[in-house]
Amino acid sequence: MDGTALLRWGRACLDGLANRREEINALNVFPIPDADTGTNLLATMRAAMDAVAARGPVDALTTHDVAAAMARGATIGARGNSGIILSQVLRGIAEAVRHEPLTATTLRDALNRASVLVREALSEPIEGTILTVLDCAAASATACPDTSLADVALAAADGAAKALGDTPSQLGVLRAAGVVDAGARGLVVLLDSLVALTLGEIPIRPEYHPPDPVAVRSAEGNAETGSAEPQYEVMYLLADTDQDRMARLRTRLAELGDSVVVVGDGDRSWSAHVHCADAGAAVEAGLTAGKLSGIRIESFAPAKHATPHDMTPGHLVTHTTMDSEKETDGPADRGILAVAAGDGAAELFEDAGAVVLAGDGVVTAAALLAAIRAMPNREVLVLPNGALPAHDLVAVGVAARDAHRDVLLLPSASMVQGFAALAVHDRGRIAVDDAFAMSEAAATTRWGSLRAAPERALTMVGTCEAGDGLGLVGHDVVVIDHDVRAAGLTLLDRMLAFGGELVTLLMGAAAPDGLAGELAAHIGESFPGVEVTVYSGGQHGDLVQIGVE
Repeated sequence: MDGTALLRWGRACLDGLANRREEINALNVFPIPDADTGTNLLATMRAAMDAVAARGPVDALTTHDVAAAMARGATIGARGNSGIILSQVLRGIAEAVRHEPLTATTLRDALNRASVLVREALSEPIEGTILTVLDCAAASATACPDTSLADVALAAADGAAKALGDTPSQLGVLRAAGVVDAGARGLVVLLDSLVALTLGEIPIRPEYHPPDPVAVRSAEGNAETGSAEPQYEVMYLLADTDQDRMARLRTRLAELGDSVVVVGDGDRSWSAHVHCADAGAAVEAGLTAGKLSGIRIESFAPAKHATPHDMTPGHLVTHTTMDSEKETDGPADRGILAVAAGDGAAELFEDAGAVVLAGDGVVTAAALLAAIRAMPNREVLVLPNGALPAHDLVAVGVAARDAHRDVLLLPSASMVQGFAALAVHDRGRIAVDDAFAMSEAAATTRWGSLRAAPERALTMVGTCEAGDGLGLVGHDVVVIDHDVRAAGLTLLDRMLAFGGELVTLLMGAAAPDGLAGELAAHIGESFPGVEVTVYSGGQHGDLVQIGVE
């Protein structure tokens, strides 16, 4: 397989993971039964493919170029434990095809290298999980005497499928729930996609049934992890570091919690993951290990916004996750249109199921009207996210409604309010009820922003000089400080003085290096119990956009 064929395999993996996402999510009881393994694998593979697309025309790329881009994209965009492990599978391929295409020989090398990388990355390897199944896939490929890529791929996939069926006998939490390992199921999907591409046949696998709610409750009580009460999943990226510092970070994170994975892309990017009780301490550990970015902190507490059908007994929902499942066919022909500034923010809205109107420049009423009319849905809910004044929105709404389309413009004055609204979107409700719930979520999200003053100006709290840090709540300046970072910390103190359970930090394109880690660590230290989610928004203007729920 050359680079073009490897890219076709990546697309086949995307299709396979999308088709099996709900199945894999339902199997997810270990290490935390939060039903997101399928979503995390899909998001990670999508990040890998996006990284290849960013390299330019694929016909100009070698097999190694494609594989290395996929590995780097997966490392940077990894979601959850399973996503980080997937990045190492792709890294194994990249290292194996450094000087030649993917063949029977290099596939064996790739799987064996991936197996080693995954075990090295884990602080406490647990058998009966994806790493055991990856080991079996590598061993089966190595033992296969055939010389064709298709035959070796089939041997690896069959070996993985057999090992997948054995996972309940190896891990008590799976046995109690009556399921196979979710991450390992995802690995079988990837290997089966390779078989389908090289052999032209899709292997037939057993039906893997989800557990019943009672079994999940039992499984929670039998989880075989090293930490007594992990409350947060913490992930971040690191740069400007080395193997020794990463080894020390892995040791430190293992002291703080469990499910520790620290991996690299084989070049210059690293990703770390831990389940722990002290999210601030985990972020601080990363700050001492390298240049931190892409911080994500999610709580394992039940989501207060979850709808009743989400809250099956024992099912933990992380409503802070913006890479949730895209909309699937539902009872209503309803679409969401969101205005987003910055590539990262646009991707977050898209991953959550919205159609995005890019708003890095000036969004006009005409552009918003054209975007609404381009929506194929009978019902359209619009998240303007502060892009236009109220009178323009009213005019757009009137012009957009006709006999074939109902349009509701929601009162989201910022992107963080738009995220909060989208988190409670439910197409199962009628449009007005859905719009009311989303509007309420937006309205109850206090929002602010941190900016650098472009020039000397008079504000409601005094005169600022060019370069000063400005902290705004809504559209009003409430903090001025010569130090931008200090202004951000003071702004957080002001906003959280009124209470809050969840803080969303959307980092801008010009945010100073390390600012995200400082803000997240400050919240962890000064406001214990408050959840923090950090995203790279890439917006211009706001160094940070802050939402408090």
